[in-house]
Amino acid sequence: MTDHPALPSPSAEQTCDDRPTALSPLESGRRFGIRDGLFQAVAQGGGEHYLSAFALLLSATPFQLSILSAIPQLLGTWAQLISVKVSHWFPSQASQVYWGILGQSVSWIPILVLPLLWPEHGPWLLIGGVAIYFTCSHFTSPAWNSFITELLDPNERGAYFARRSRVVAITSLLMLCLAGALLSLCETRDLLWIGFTICFLTAGLSRSASAFLLRTITISPHQAPRCNPTGFLDFLRTGVSHNFRHFLLFSGLMHAAVLIAGPFFVLYLIQDLHLAHWQYGTWVAAGILGQFLTLPSWGQFGDRFGNKALLTFTGLLVAFLPMLYLFSSAWLFLVTVNFFGGVVWAGLGLGLNNYVFDAVQPRDRAKAVAVSSIVNAVGWTIGTIAGSLLITAIPNRLQVGTFTLEPVSNLPLIFFLSGLLRLIVSATLLRTFHEPRQVEQRTHRRLLWELPMLKSLRQFSRRPTSSN
Repeated sequence: MTDHPALPSPSAEQTCDDRPTALSPLESGRRFGIRDGLFQAVAQGGGEHYLSAFALLLSATPFQLSILSAIPQLLGTWAQLISVKVSHWFPSQASQVYWGILGQSVSWIPILVLPLLWPEHGPWLLIGGVAIYFTCSHFTSPAWNSFITELLDPNERGAYFARRSRVVAITSLLMLCLAGALLSLCETRDLLWIGFTICFLTAGLSRSASAFLLRTITISPHQAPRCNPTGFLDFLRTGVSHNFRHFLLFSGLMHAAVLIAGPFFVLYLIQDLHLAHWQYGTWVAAGILGQFLTLPSWGQFGDRFGNKALLTFTGLLVAFLPMLYLFSSAWLFLVTVNFFGGVVWAGLGLGLNNYVFDAVQPRDRAKAVAVSSIVNAVGWTIGTIAGSLLITAIPNRLQVGTFTLEPVSNLPLIFFLSGLLRLIVSATLLRTFHEPRQVEQRTHRRLLWELPMLKSLRQFSRRPTSSN
């Protein structure tokens, strides 16, 4: 594995006059990270979020929906292992990221064109195109994460990634709403495929813009790799701590529990509840809005009290979210639930990502990111396949004595089971690993009032009222 780019020395930024100086590689890299997030959000909000809806247009089955969710992620994550192994082939980490982003841009063409040319095989062709897209996406991940984290102080990573995620969230929200409105308009005129064409081409062009932006950044080349680089198996046996191994187990099993339900929300909302595309888009947008409003607070919480504390609260809260779908199918209720889902997932996502950076040595971060992604992808695959099998096994009606529960379909029962498994994973595994950084210590009861929204509520209740 190659070393990270060398940070600029102070003399590199000094000039003999008062003219504005060029941005250092450190600052230009940080700014690229934020701007890349913006362009990535365009592809996510206007493209990735509607891949399942496009699959439904192609008459995809529940099994094909689960494969669409699982296989591209699994194949893409293996690309991270390859990415680390071949990193020395590239003159710099920027070059490696550039080719991965360019591949993402080009892959939107087969995603769109092949299913429309051969609709009888449309779902499988879509799965193939999406697999290429996520393979290219994951190929960039180790180099990108290694580069960015090297530019950040350990105690500011949470704030930086929260700021980037907030940019991603608000941009993705705007694109999600625009794409949903466009698809609903096209649907009323029986031209839904034109709407998807516009959305997916926009997603591809946005990734091209990100690749072009990366070409303008000056980043130091790789140094020569170490003579005896550690392999992945050796890394897992001797290069990681007891904490990190238990964290990987928690993360992988949590992904498995989550993905039992994850791919089938779109099926429940569009096919079972017959929501319009704009209603589905609003439901997704509510989750993004929840992320946007709370990401800075979650980042500050993780920097101050540690990512383990962040995982403890969000890992328990995320268990109850899918259970709520069993109690009502009212659209406004579901939108509200997904808003709070966005709040919780904002913290859980930050905690899962940043714990990896803290738990290993800087030279091993790229490998740690790749190994973590592999574990998550295995859990992702197991969960989605298990969910697709449960659809055919669980009845639509549940009766216990005189109590009868008969939802619109059996999917809310599967969502409830997913939440129960999440609760079991969190209750049993969160206690098996600890915070690797030195952070401020608080009891869980006091930490509760530092959580986003609760902290704002406490500050508001303590605010003195002005008298006339």
